Amino acid sequence: MSTAVVVGNPKPGSRTLAAALHVGRELSGAEPELVVDLATLGPALLDWSSAEVADLVERVGSADLVVVATPTYKGTYTGLLKLFLDRFAAGTGLRGVAIPVMLGASEAHALAPELSLRPVLAELGATVPGRGLFVIDTDHENPAAYADWLDATRPVVTTLLTARGVAV
Repeated sequence: MSTAVVVGNPKPGSRTLAAALHVGRELSGAEPELVVDLATLGPALLDWSSAEVADLVERVGSADLVVVATPTYKGTYTGLLKLFLDRFAAGTGLRGVAIPVMLGASEAHALAPELSLRPVLAELGATVPGRGLFVIDTDHENPAAYADWLDATRPVVTTLLTARGVAV
């Protein structure tokens, strides 16, 4: 199984990255093969001729499992993540199972993964199982913040990947 993690936090090495890596490991049982911390790409994200970004888009698009994580900004995902997602073709750009993960300061934004990130991932062709994950950013290191969601989502992800012929 190929697993990719994409993080749209403008700060490299962020809490969002830590949360995404945790989710990726928990759902796949291994370290993700590809980690895209968008903050490290800098101006290349704005360069539509960037071979580096085009390669990342292809590799993320073909991954069996993609964890897409972002902090919640103004109730939605970051512009940095939007710049990256804009590179994917509608309907076929993401061909695997995608997991929306958002961190935020308040439960007031708990529906943000469902209302803003899930529809985009589905529009790009991904299968988005269960509900998206929202974690209070100060709880990002607490396994209990993920436990119930993982218990509900892991079997669905395993079933979907197995049905696609992916060894889980």
